[in-house]
Amino acid sequence: MAQTWQDVLFLHWPVPHDALRVRIPRGLSLDLFAGQAWLSITALFVTGLRPRGFFAVPGLSAFPETNVRTYVTRDGKPGVWFFSLDAGSALAVAAARMLYRLPYYRAEFSIDDASEHVSYGYRRRDRRASSASFAVQYQPVGTPPACAAAGTLAWWLTERYCLYASGRRHLYRAEIHHRPWPLESVEAHISRNTLVDDVMPLPDAPVVCQFARRLEVIVWAPERLPAGT
Repeated sequence: MAQTWQDVLFLHWPVPHDALRVRIPRGLSLDLFAGQAWLSITALFVTGLRPRGFFAVPGLSAFPETNVRTYVTRDGKPGVWFFSLDAGSALAVAAARMLYRLPYYRAEFSIDDASEHVSYGYRRRDRRASSASFAVQYQPVGTPPACAAAGTLAWWLTERYCLYASGRRHLYRAEIHHRPWPLESVEAHISRNTLVDDVMPLPDAPVVCQFARRLEVIVWAPERLPAGT
């Protein structure tokens, strides 16, 4: 699927690796940076969602989305593992759950970007998951966009070119193609966050905050991985 990710806010917390390891399925290894595990919340706006080579359908191809994720590896290939993904499109939720076996849920969003700060919030409205809500105010601080240097924490947290998912006792991997992230500095204040209550408690303030205005992305169809430990 081709798509554009706009106004992407990354919020990252270091967390105890033992608390995450038990929530990662067998066959995947928790990825660590300098021995440290990380949990992230990413808020963005998806536009132009469409099968590669086709035109986007107005009214069906643009929606806000927020995900909770951590970082894993399989066969030496680092990627992302999602605990949840909430989207403002019922069609996108249904398609992603069917095609990619991802834990997508329907949510109602409220986004106000009329002032200097962007106010971004939503509540999950899906019976398949526990209730959850999130609200953040953020403002890019005006630094020029720049790609993170290879090997740094900023690079490790964002330059991930596949996702992992599970379904019917199998693991799947979907390749993700895009240019390196054009990252900016951003100030963010979280006023409400129950997204990770069933994973672990988090402090209000993330340790690392990043922002990117726009990135063109292709997410390929998932492939089933061979059974392994």
